[in-house]
Amino acid sequence: MKPTEKLKWNKFDATWMLNLFGTAVGAGVLFLPINAGMGGFWPLVLMAIIVGPMTYFAHRGLAYFVLSSKNPGSDITEVVEEHFGKTAGKLITLLYFFAIFPILLIYGNGITNTVDSFIVNQLGMASPNRAILSFVLIAVLISVMLFNEKVMLKITEWLVYPLVLILFVLSIYLIPEWNGAMLHEFPTAGGFVTTLWLTIPVLVFSFNHSPAISSFTCSQFREYKTFDGAERHIGHTEKGTSTILLFFVMFFVFSCVLTLTPEELVAAKAQNISILSFLANKFDNPYISYFGPLVAFLAITSSFFGHYMGAREGLEGLYLKMKGESVNRKKLNYATALFFLLTLWGVAIINPSILGLIESLGGPIIAMILFIMPMYAIRKIPAMKRYSGRFSNVFVTIMGLIAISAVVYGLL
Repeated sequence: MKPTEKLKWNKFDATWMLNLFGTAVGAGVLFLPINAGMGGFWPLVLMAIIVGPMTYFAHRGLAYFVLSSKNPGSDITEVVEEHFGKTAGKLITLLYFFAIFPILLIYGNGITNTVDSFIVNQLGMASPNRAILSFVLIAVLISVMLFNEKVMLKITEWLVYPLVLILFVLSIYLIPEWNGAMLHEFPTAGGFVTTLWLTIPVLVFSFNHSPAISSFTCSQFREYKTFDGAERHIGHTEKGTSTILLFFVMFFVFSCVLTLTPEELVAAKAQNISILSFLANKFDNPYISYFGPLVAFLAITSSFFGHYMGAREGLEGLYLKMKGESVNRKKLNYATALFFLLTLWGVAIINPSILGLIESLGGPIIAMILFIMPMYAIRKIPAMKRYSGRFSNVFVTIMGLIAISAVVYGLL
């Protein structure tokens, strides 16, 4: 293919685009309008302008980092060791695992709570035994990940189509309820900057699909066989993913924010409920009451698969680095599946309330790996020099530092 020739969408790229979309759109999308909208409408407009390029350039950079290995098909844990040495490789792989694993715990707990709530509140039935319910749900999710890649991608595709459709339909459904209350809220210059600074991490992590990037990159190389072919299709697919994320997620956010007043958003935050639950209560609408749990179920399930790929890669990478010898990858795959089943099941039974804090602690690590590490590699690693001199590198570095500083500030 000539460098100037325009890539056309094919089934393989489109399927991965949906998979990356599903990884990004977790249950957090139901809280995003509240967290992002509380600062007012106008800061949200600027956020919508910058979050697309942030998402695209950062994830593309991480994918190119994984692709830069001299051993084609290496995953992120192997590439880190190759570029930064064994000690740094082990440390970054450990951090990578502990940034993603807590989110997987949250999803295992979240899917149990979502289904249990639906059975009790929407179906009017008694709450099932939590240990049995959580085991069945988590075992089914992990079983999907033991299929081959094509089956897993197909199942994710089936989940993402209704998720995209429902988000879009709900966004349109709310249009008649839009009011101008938010348009008249003008923050001070200092308030505008502070709102933007503190909300950027919320947007970054709502659009984050980095746990699936390593598997995505390896899959692209297997499909297109050459570095140039994989590189071009990675950029092409990432652009598509960032575009549909920007359109569907931000349209949903704007539609929700324009439907509610600033006071209502503060009340929703205080009640600690999702935006759909708040809207269902506000309008006494049974349709939203039913769609809320469905969106949460689809979002958690699709995002679970992407985060599982990242957590599995991190855990297996750690084991291989400590073992230092070749192992049966199929047996290792089953062993990690058993580990995740038992740990996720245990946490789902306990149902702790501190998981949000654990997720927040993983935030700075994800931002470091997604934004800073690839940009550092471009400056220091010969295999990445081909990407130097781009303005997007400066943009990603600055936004990464802003995101990290805001998350750290929020934890203090």
